[in-house]
Amino acid sequence: MKTCQVVELGVIGYGEAVTLQQRLSAARKAATVPDVLLLCEHRHVVTLGRNGKLEHLRASHEALRQMGVEFHQTNRGGDITYHGPGQLVGYPILHLGEIRRDVSWYVRQLEETMIQASAALGVTAWRVPGCTGVWTRPSVNVSEVDQGREKLGAIGVHLSRWVTSHGFAFNVSTDLRYFDLIVPCGIPDCRTTSLEKLLGRSVAPSDVAAEIIAGFGKALELEMVRTSRDEMDDWLSAAPEPAGATVWLTETR
Repeated sequence: MKTCQVVELGVIGYGEAVTLQQRLSAARKAATVPDVLLLCEHRHVVTLGRNGKLEHLRASHEALRQMGVEFHQTNRGGDITYHGPGQLVGYPILHLGEIRRDVSWYVRQLEETMIQASAALGVTAWRVPGCTGVWTRPSVNVSEVDQGREKLGAIGVHLSRWVTSHGFAFNVSTDLRYFDLIVPCGIPDCRTTSLEKLLGRSVAPSDVAAEIIAGFGKALELEMVRTSRDEMDDWLSAAPEPAGATVWLTETR
């Protein structure tokens, strides 16, 4: 079984996370670092994917600035989303060419990761055909196929020479009011939820990390090995600088 290193970064700025992913991606293409799953939280930020529509941002840039919310355009797939405290974000840097060359399959496995983690915590989540991510029922009286479903986790990925970056965002104790700033994932009338809301008790991302790691390993058939940020930095310091690398990231204030 292939191994995948897990590095828990804690709270990290979105721009710093993108730069780190790009360094790891370049090193992974050069086979100087192993497969890695980065787990983190971000400070308040709205991001727009490469195919996203700016009209799905409901707030002005001035309003975002006053609320302390950054806005970034980035090169992941998907539309618009929000990241913030209480949300567990996963960035897998994998050489998919060594696992399975199938992007749709990979996205389904990221969904499966969040479905498995939810189940371990007593929440039933599922896929919705044609809508990337994972969904759940807001109450026991609403059908799975009903429009009453709410989104629990979002996905937006990027691949370059079969090396993955970006990934998934799992709402653990997220302040859901910030999703009012956007049309989540560009889906009209999309409602979001969190594990904390569904369980009716306090839950922290650190309480969920182990379940996400286990679900990710099971879904992709990888042996997950925890490592430190310092060790990862040592890998990168020994890796050659990526030639001509550019950061596809724009912040608008």
